[in-house]
This record gives sequence, C-alpha cells and structure tokens, in this order.
Amino acid sequence: MSKIHLPDPVKLISSIFSPEKDILAETIRRLFKEFGDTDYISKLIPFDYTDYYREEMGGFLVRRFISFDTLIDPGDLSRVKLFTNSIEEDLAREGKRRVNIDPGYISEAHLILATGKKYTHRPYIGDGIYADLTLIYRDRTFQPLEWTYPGYAEEGVIDMLSRMRKKYLVQLAEIKDAGRRMR
Repeated sequence: MSKIHLPDPVKLISSIFSPEKDILAETIRRLFKEFGDTDYISKLIPFDYTDYYREEMGGFLVRRFISFDTLIDPGDLSRVKLFTNSIEEDLAREGKRRVNIDPGYISEAHLILATGKKYTHRPYIGDGIYADLTLIYRDRTFQPLEWTYPGYAEEGVIDMLSRMRKKYLVQLAEIKDAGRRMR
C-alpha cells in the first residue's frame, strides 16, 4: 500500500495575451485582486506563434507572463481556470474574446497549465478543466515535450520560467523551514 503524501504548494503563473495593452493591464489588475501580489511581470512579448486566435482577437497580439507571490495548493488549479475564464467572458465584446489567459503552476518537477481542451496527455482535474503537462524540469532546465506549444518551448521563455522556479524554490524552502521551527 502506498502512503498518502500531500503535495507541496506551487507557484501560480499565467500567460496573458491580447491585441490591446489596456485589456492586458485590466486583466492583470483583476488577477492581482483575486490572487494577491505578483512577484514577476514580463515585458511585452509579441505573440506570433499561430494564426489560431486571429479571427477572434485580431492581428498583432502581445503577451505578458506573470507569477504570484503567494503559493497555492495545486488542487486549486481548476478553480483558478474557472476564474480566468470568467475574466475572458467579462472582457469579451460581441461574443469575441479580447484576452486569452492561460493559468498554471510551477513546481519543482514541471510546469502545468490549465485548459478546457481534453487530450491524451491532459488528465481531468475537475469542473470541466484538464491539466496540461507543458514542461518538465530535467538536467537543470525546463524541457519541452512533443506537445509543448511553441510559445513555451523557446529559450527566452524557458529562461524566464526557470527564474520563476528559482524564486519558488526559495519560497518553498522558507515555508518548510518555518514548519520545522514551529514543531
């Protein structure tokens, strides 16, 4: 029989893209209000990996990555995705999204994104939401997988996510150390 082990808390992150910078800012404001302080907001990055969003959102898309200071329970990811879906719906115009929000988390071992799209590598986590194993951490860096979206596989993004992971490991060590001191 295997022993039950509760997971460590994880670092909440999100990728946000839109053709409108003010919509990005409003989205970040709403995420900040719900999930607390951010400890990282990337510069604007062109999102030009696919034409998939062109019809719905328009032409030139820009993206930001953010991470949050407060760690979360990985079991909360479906709730996070439902909240970000509500922002997308609220900011839509004439039934078309003006922002795409891809929340996820960084752990010691991987980057997981939340999605409503089921597929073979996406286990169901509840509330109509699936977990997408996007990157794994091996050989001192994040490694893309055969299904990893190009926007997460490029070197600059992997470097940025690795910096977020380093911050996360410091936070996790502090939590574990505080727990040891309380006993």
